[in-house]
Amino acid sequence: MALECTNLERVFKYKDTILSDPNPALSADEVLLFYSNHYPELTTSSIKSEISEEGKMVFTFQTTIGTKG
Repeated sequence: MALECTNLERVFKYKDTILSDPNPALSADEVLLFYSNHYPELTTSSIKSEISEEGKMVFTFQTTIGTKG
């Protein structure tokens, strides 16, 4: 049996928003930098990744800035 290589579809999420993949050649960090122009709070965010049940690679941008009070 031969091995078959397939690319996982990438999904980027920020809060409740699904962001499109601007360029499949970009790394997740580069996509984060790309979207930081529209969402400045992403400049201090971290990336969490997981594979969904549908077989998609899901990257979630999580802000690391807390609220005070």
